[in-house]
Amino acid sequence: MEHEFDPSGTVAGLGATEAAQFRALLDELARAAAAFRFEVAPNPCVGASVLSDGVEIGRGFHRQWGGPHAELEALAGARASGVPRERWDTLVVTLEPCSSHGKTPPCTDALLAEPLRRVVVGALDPDPRHRGAGLELLRARGLEVHFLRSAAPLERVAPHFLEWTRPDRLRRSLPWVIAKWAQTRTGQLSPPPGVGDGRWISGPEARVDVHRLRARVDAIVTGIGTVLVDDPRLSVRGQPDDGRAPLRVVLDSTLRTPSRARLFLPDEPGERSGAVRVITRAGFDPVRYRALTEAGATIHALHPGDDGHASLREALAVLWAEGVRRVLLEAGPTLTASAIEGEFVDQLRVYTASRNGGQGPSLARFLQPERLLQVARSEVGDDARLDAFLRR
Repeated sequence: MEHEFDPSGTVAGLGATEAAQFRALLDELARAAAAFRFEVAPNPCVGASVLSDGVEIGRGFHRQWGGPHAELEALAGARASGVPRERWDTLVVTLEPCSSHGKTPPCTDALLAEPLRRVVVGALDPDPRHRGAGLELLRARGLEVHFLRSAAPLERVAPHFLEWTRPDRLRRSLPWVIAKWAQTRTGQLSPPPGVGDGRWISGPEARVDVHRLRARVDAIVTGIGTVLVDDPRLSVRGQPDDGRAPLRVVLDSTLRTPSRARLFLPDEPGERSGAVRVITRAGFDPVRYRALTEAGATIHALHPGDDGHASLREALAVLWAEGVRRVLLEAGPTLTASAIEGEFVDQLRVYTASRNGGQGPSLARFLQPERLLQVARSEVGDDARLDAFLRR
């Protein structure tokens, strides 16, 4: 017999044949959900299925950061199936349904609004603040809740979520950081002379892909060197407008950000941009401070780190306090290397163009296989794309 998770000690069972069928389905859902791991991190990749008399009538996955959870997609699929709601009886999901508000309302609310009889899960929430809470809530409201231990273990399905919820990380409270860069085949981050107006290494398809990624983070962080050399907008273009735009954050220890930088220009049609934050060290120049605040920036003054610059750890803590949970680091090789070496980076997105040469230092040492986890490689136009989690 396979038994449900029940904190109060009450146990109900599943027959061996039915339990084996659920395990097979959970394994299938977990393998399919893993395809979305880089799109949802630090959240877990989750798969769910709605059954009617043992037949799947709806399947869903958590596909992108801030998007619908797997349970909601599966319920939507069940509604589209045409099977009457009163015949929906079981939800199978790889991870315990959430019971607290985050980017979306709790999934337990959605499940309790449907005529489901039971819920079968393959893993418990590893966060000690929520572990078992969703299952206990569902059980208390009359649903059968079955936990098939090791059917969809997070160690295999979503190890990045275990990293996100480990105790020291919960105490530290810093955002999840994705470092993104484009490089030539020889590893340089600046293009050869005469290529891409001196700014672009990757092709147009990769640049569209970057805007898709920007639309799915809470903040974009860069360094003053990038602002002075590239004068970037750090905005989102060509993506569906969901009413949100990521904060644009400049790490600028001496307030060298020009008040006439493109960061402060109004949005163009089809573009959306977030508020500008400039993070500097204490003792800033009051004239520069006034010019930047009049341009529209909010300035945070922090204590300097050992290198004399504003502390990256404190900068990330400031963003966390503002509700930022997912950060895209778009910076030059110096800041990017410093962030990786300081273990502030969790995930990589690297575009490699089909050209050699270029200028400046390489970050190739951070792409050694022993440093990377859960690597995925794909093609975006003429460029190669690498996604990976960084090994601690």
